[in-house]
Amino acid sequence: MNTLVSSKCFLTSISIRAWMVCLTAARPCSQKSKPAVASKLPYRVKLTGGKRHTWCACGHSKKQPFCDGAHNKLAPDLPPLRFTPEKDTTAMLCGCKYTANPPYCDGTHFKVIFRSIKEFVLPRKSS
Repeated sequence: MNTLVSSKCFLTSISIRAWMVCLTAARPCSQKSKPAVASKLPYRVKLTGGKRHTWCACGHSKKQPFCDGAHNKLAPDLPPLRFTPEKDTTAMLCGCKYTANPPYCDGTHFKVIFRSIKEFVLPRKSS
């Protein structure tokens, strides 16, 4: 009788776990990868009006600030941003990848630089 009860509990446990897997698998993952900081400063680039440009949003491209497809392997949930300027212009494109106005720099890199300096200068707490 103990064996029957334990197998019933075991089967119930498996059923609950299978149900939980179904629930979590049905929901798309909302957690995105964080972009890699390609540069702590913006990129000054000449943009051609009417031409579509592809800005790297993941930070892994070897052709910064533009995309080379590295996100496909390293950060598939961070696709590039395609944009077309209306006229020829020189622009500052974000290099830290944390801008609130992609692909253009909004000064967020100052926070990234400050965070790096703070981690370098301040001693880490020992446990």
